[in-house]
Amino acid sequence: MLISIGPYHKKNPQLGSMEKYKLLYLRRFLKRKKGLDVESCIIEIDKLKYEALKCYGDNLDSDIVDNFSEMLMLDGCFVIEFIREYWEDEEKENNIIKLEWMKDQVCRDMLLLENQLPFFVLVILYRMTAHPNEENFLYMVRDTLLNTFPKAKFIPKSEIQGISERFDHLLDVVHMLCRPSVYNYQKKSPPHLKFWQCYHIPTATELFDAGVSFLKIGSVEENNEDKTSLFDITFEKGLLKIPCFAIEDTMETFMRNMIAFEQHTSKELYPYFSNYAHLMTQLIGSHRDVNFLRQNKIILKDIGDDKQVANIFKKLSDGVVIGDFYYIKECSKLTQHCEKPWNQMKASLRHNYFQSPWAGASTVAAITLLVLTVIQTVLAFISCVKKL
Repeated sequence: MLISIGPYHKKNPQLGSMEKYKLLYLRRFLKRKKGLDVESCIIEIDKLKYEALKCYGDNLDSDIVDNFSEMLMLDGCFVIEFIREYWEDEEKENNIIKLEWMKDQVCRDMLLLENQLPFFVLVILYRMTAHPNEENFLYMVRDTLLNTFPKAKFIPKSEIQGISERFDHLLDVVHMLCRPSVYNYQKKSPPHLKFWQCYHIPTATELFDAGVSFLKIGSVEENNEDKTSLFDITFEKGLLKIPCFAIEDTMETFMRNMIAFEQHTSKELYPYFSNYAHLMTQLIGSHRDVNFLRQNKIILKDIGDDKQVANIFKKLSDGVVIGDFYYIKECSKLTQHCEKPWNQMKASLRHNYFQSPWAGASTVAAITLLVLTVIQTVLAFISCVKKL
């Protein structure tokens, strides 16, 4: 919507206004090291040109291919310097992009799957100007993109140190940062679980009617004490715990691109976002489920009405292929809970007769009166029998 990174949107005239900002960031990049100039940068990137070209489709325009190294340098320096500026939190008068809405939009555009540069290009450019005391580049990426989707909790900085895996692009880095707080999963479905048990569960309101209680966990604010990840959905002893999340402008775009990356990458990674979207689509069958989750503080809704939010989740899982399922155990336990008649009876009693303190008190009083009446009747009967 604001800036083109890489070749796919290079010729979009609506994004041309950001080219001047790229030149300003390039100038700042070159000033970081004495003797560094455009020519020396292009010489280094030329060594990676053909490897980088393999990361894109074969239908690139010939003029883009001819100027490919220059594009990688200009866009790469922009990404590096924008992240540095965000990290360093310089005074606003020194910032090249000063407006907060522009910063937010750039962050959003930097996480579009079709708006990426090979990560090894970013690493080369970063190392060319890295200061010995400068923070780990992954730290900077984490802090810059942390608020792109509130509640997609990134792993702590302490866990980033020592990560050596090779990333495809920034979206791949963010995917790594968004792992569940307990980083494990079950690769295969247990043989006793049927397909529908693993993948389909009742909606939130149907689960509530079946006696399932809901509990919001975590927060959407950055908090060192809050270790909750977006994916930490658990069910135990009738209680379904779901991390709260905010419905904001960037939420749908962020989720769509994460899911698209999971569905199309050749890397071996676990599709947490695809699994999460599938599970939430099961829970949110209609606007009534959105309203229910909002009342339980699980959905923090800033945009759209409940029907719009329900449609967002419905579209997120369209065409998504689910293989190994992260929430197999939780879905199985939920299904077993709902199949027990006693749980349904308890839920019916609770919902119909104990919804409020007054209703509960009235119910207890009525039951007490009934019991006393029965006792009185029995005693009267016993007394009559004795007289006979």
